[in-house]
Amino acid sequence: MPSPTAPSTSPDAAALPRATVLGYPRIGRDRELKRALESHWAGRTSAADLAEAATALRAATVTRLRDLGLTEPSSVPLDFAHYDQVLDVTLALGAVPERFAGLVDPAASTPLGTDVEFALARGTAEQPPLEMTKWFDSNYHYLVPEIGPLTPLAYRGSSRVAHVREAAGLGVVGRPVLVGPVTYLLLAKASADAPAGFRPLDRLDEVVAAYALLLADLAAAGAAWVQLDEPALVSDLWEVPREEVTAATERAYAALTSAAVGEARPRILVAAPYGRLGCAIDPLLAAGVEAIALDLVRGELPAPTAPDGTTRDLSGVTLLAGVVDGHNVWRTDLDAAAATVAALAGVAGGPVGVTTSTSLLHVPHTVADELDDASGDAGRSDLGPATLPARVAGWLAFADEKIGEVLAVAAGPEAAAAAFETNRAALADRATAPGVVDPAVRARAAELSADSFSRGPYAQRRAAQEAALAGLPTLPTTTIGSFPQTPELRLARAALRRGELDAAAYADAMRAEVGRVIALQEELGLDVLVHGEPERNDMVQYFAELLDGFAVTRNGWVQSYGSRCTRPSILWGDVSRPEPMTLAWATYAASLTDKPVKGMLTGPVTILAWSFVRDDLPLGETANQVALALRDEVADLEAAGIGVVQVDEPALRELLPLRSADHEAYLDWSVGSFRLATSGVRPETQIHTHLCYSEFELILPAIDALDADVTSIEAARSRMELLPAAAGFERGIGPGVWDIHSPRVPSVEELVELLGLALDSVGERQLWVNPDCGLKTRGYAETRASLENLVEAARTVRSRVG
Repeated sequence: MPSPTAPSTSPDAAALPRATVLGYPRIGRDRELKRALESHWAGRTSAADLAEAATALRAATVTRLRDLGLTEPSSVPLDFAHYDQVLDVTLALGAVPERFAGLVDPAASTPLGTDVEFALARGTAEQPPLEMTKWFDSNYHYLVPEIGPLTPLAYRGSSRVAHVREAAGLGVVGRPVLVGPVTYLLLAKASADAPAGFRPLDRLDEVVAAYALLLADLAAAGAAWVQLDEPALVSDLWEVPREEVTAATERAYAALTSAAVGEARPRILVAAPYGRLGCAIDPLLAAGVEAIALDLVRGELPAPTAPDGTTRDLSGVTLLAGVVDGHNVWRTDLDAAAATVAALAGVAGGPVGVTTSTSLLHVPHTVADELDDASGDAGRSDLGPATLPARVAGWLAFADEKIGEVLAVAAGPEAAAAAFETNRAALADRATAPGVVDPAVRARAAELSADSFSRGPYAQRRAAQEAALAGLPTLPTTTIGSFPQTPELRLARAALRRGELDAAAYADAMRAEVGRVIALQEELGLDVLVHGEPERNDMVQYFAELLDGFAVTRNGWVQSYGSRCTRPSILWGDVSRPEPMTLAWATYAASLTDKPVKGMLTGPVTILAWSFVRDDLPLGETANQVALALRDEVADLEAAGIGVVQVDEPALRELLPLRSADHEAYLDWSVGSFRLATSGVRPETQIHTHLCYSEFELILPAIDALDADVTSIEAARSRMELLPAAAGFERGIGPGVWDIHSPRVPSVEELVELLGLALDSVGERQLWVNPDCGLKTRGYAETRASLENLVEAARTVRSRVG
């Protein structure tokens, strides 16, 4: 049987490779980038030291990808970024907001340095950083560009040019990867000084002109192809009408492929990950781009006809079939993937290649790091004992393994017979393994009724809660849950994991930290306290380790933003709760104070969003299984006297489908699962939830439908811009006033101003005062200072409203 692909006709650099990936993890197999960045930010190393570490990491990545089999010219993606790929474009364009203008010489055209880069990313003593939000429907974050009519937009050089030369020095013709111009401007926000009606997309022509210069630089450095990522084309969640996005896409790429740009540019591969491209393929075809990468995990094959009834001509473009899931960790069904590639070849008029559906940024480096050396596999003993069951590991493919899958599908089932046979055996083993289906869990879910998802009227609950929490003042203060995870806490957890500290001694250490956190909050004058979560390694992993149906990794790190990494758990089977998970910690904290203490849980949607979730069961069914386990936990907390329970759902917006036609079904099951988890309590028990770092305007009705008694939400970086849209919200709301993702300590005056903006939209009887998010990543010095200012600001505003 021949290969299902139609390989490129020429082996030289002018042909797109028949097998490639759209991106690779940037943090390093041992999180080298995280350590280098944080050491530099702490002042322990210089900018030159950081540059040296980043160069070494890029070289290791290029060499690794070549050794894994990406040997064709332009098959290795060059997508490294210190912080994020959107910020890299901001730097290349010199698009520095006016409030940071003192950092940049407006008359110069030289590249911007890391001092400007990290000021935009982390803020300065005078200015908060750029707003941060989720990258499409992933748990990755990007920094939102601020573009106005006068924002500088001129090419100042790009780090990708140096990366191309570095790869060439290693004998590799690399393919630089950049966010495309249309997506960049659609992700941007209008600057604060922009006139009404201005949209960043209005400045497309200037941005395209800068990209043309960038392409010329890349070609001069030796790049034969450039990858421009345009995930905005698979979404319709923009304020700009779809027809304008289509017109902008055609105009941008027609300009970049035009004779005016000339031959001195790389060929252009436009990647459209995270969903179905649909008719958005037409402006790319019309513009004459040389290649398009399609997400065929979430999307579909191009239709033979366009919406106007004309036949689509695909003969002049190379199509890459994204059949290996870059967003999840399960092995690809290679037989199904090969069939999809063959089907694409049947409708394409030109060459067809194989790739991943998205960048592999979203998955860990390699499954090999999860296996013990004793098993005979290439494990890493320096990482400690394996935590991932070997049987579950056999069902998985991380970044390195996914490259092998891409190469196998490109070769075809005959040339890669061994890989296909191994794959079939792994898929069959997963389908029949114990625990994948638990009849008791399925039966309980089948018995749910409408009453399982609802509480009594809010007016009745409010009266009962005000009576139960009669000591709370107007504008009550609280935090989101976690307090700083100190080096001592991490060392204790590591010692427990290595067997150097027994469970009793570890519990004593955690109880001591809970005591310190409670004492600090009482000293500061906070009104509703938390136990600080010292025992939790992560807000999802902690629960995954205590719930049946989950597994965890020892080195499965993925980048969330900047240097921040998470270790998503793997949800492989039906979910249940063997025993209480948080009860002992919450009741111990409550015993130390007369003030209310919140029970702290992570909600079902967030547990799913921040795990690698199973792909063999509808998400709604899995969410209800998790919700039932949490419902049992909430009931135990209430029975023990915990009168305030917070169930966090920061990922509610994150999983929102990128096409509006798919929203209703998603919001139905996601809101339903939260209500299932929280609707079993008495009226006097106050249910809180927390949401952060996403554009929530699209889902305000869904947030309202959660029916939480108090909702805290990220609002500091955006300066409360969400709240006018939430003016009709009747329950409690806590718009964050302290941006905890920046090391800045906000002043009392700044916090008073933000609370004043909040009161313009929210009544004082509803308003809560809290940070944007948990304090796990902050240090105690800045935490104490910021919370002192937060409490003082609340008292100041409280006195003004009486």
